[in-house]
Amino acid sequence: MYARNSFIHHISAIRLLAVAALMLFPALCAVAQDVAETSPSERWTPESAMPAPELRKEVPADSVPRDTVHRNLIQKLIHYLSHTNDVRPEKKFDISVIGGPSYSAATSVEIAALVSGLYKSRSDSLTPRSDVTLYAQASVTGMYDFGIRGNHIFPGDRIRVVYDANFCHFPLKFWGIGYSEGADKNNETKYTLLQSSFYVKFLWKLPHNIFLGPSTDFDYYKATRARNPELWHGEDMRVFNYGFGVLFSLDTRDLATNASEGWYVGVHQKFFPAFMGNHYAFSSTDFSLMHYRRFWKSGVMAFRLHASGAYGDVPWCQLQTIDNGYAMRGYYEGRYRDKNEADVVVELRQHLWGRNGIVVWGGVGSVFRRFDQVRWDTLLPSYGVGWRWEFKNKVNVRVDLGFGKHSMAIDFGINEAF
Repeated sequence: MYARNSFIHHISAIRLLAVAALMLFPALCAVAQDVAETSPSERWTPESAMPAPELRKEVPADSVPRDTVHRNLIQKLIHYLSHTNDVRPEKKFDISVIGGPSYSAATSVEIAALVSGLYKSRSDSLTPRSDVTLYAQASVTGMYDFGIRGNHIFPGDRIRVVYDANFCHFPLKFWGIGYSEGADKNNETKYTLLQSSFYVKFLWKLPHNIFLGPSTDFDYYKATRARNPELWHGEDMRVFNYGFGVLFSLDTRDLATNASEGWYVGVHQKFFPAFMGNHYAFSSTDFSLMHYRRFWKSGVMAFRLHASGAYGDVPWCQLQTIDNGYAMRGYYEGRYRDKNEADVVVELRQHLWGRNGIVVWGGVGSVFRRFDQVRWDTLLPSYGVGWRWEFKNKVNVRVDLGFGKHSMAIDFGINEAF
């Protein structure tokens, strides 16, 4: 979910089959569930081969247990997955669990698990659902990552709290700083990233769907086992950041995590001043414009224009990257990084059948120190196709196969990319 591949141009048949099996697993489960729920009169059973009732000894009805059907483990799993998206208004806290193997070039084979919960702080029409996700993953390369993220919405949608906390140990690759260093494949070097991050945003709802409020950040990064430390340009390999900020947004989306209509315009200004103990004092500004429109009953167009910039004494770990927000899929995470980043992406989301859907997207972006450095040959395209499966009601599991400039990546996650 966090690693991207940059140099592999071809995936082996075994890897493609593994990805296809992962994407088709929910559909196979649905088919198996249909078979499992077929009535006995419509399929062969051992009882159908027994003598007619008049030739068998009758058993008193009150001596037969009510629950005569015992599901095995596979049947229980199929039944569970077939009903995770059922709407349960009677449940104050609706929890579901999903997990399994996946693959990416940086982590190789990995196991991931998600515990997703939906709830309402008050049962009324003005309060959208809150959500929380606990996640953990580990791979054979030594990567492990766990954390919690969510959106808590107070009664009447008067206040929203957005939070994310995680810790990871991640063997990664580093190419340097700036587009030219990121584009040079000879710069590729291995290192291990230790990261611990926490942020929270408090948003008060004002008239006309305007949200305004403060934010706070804590980040710890440490690069270890770096084979070519000169690519860090003499910067500290261990960095602490303490920051605060203010967020303004106009949000008319019908659902933040899986919108089908509406607009989102947001500006997030952050400060990491020296008086808070930061060795690197800097600021950053992030701007997002998103629009969602339903062109027909089963098709939604999603559009995102994004730009972010950092200024001051910006450390290597806080530079802007081309995969910021995961909308620009197809690149190894953090390969292209600099003080500024901008991208635009258009995505078509099409429902197919049942709980299955497909998306196609295309976009372009770049990283740069100054805007006049952006040229045609520094633009980075992003395009691809993805599979969607409704894990919970309006909460999708996504598997995306993205292509970039001389790169390709598989992205697995929950909720839409933007």
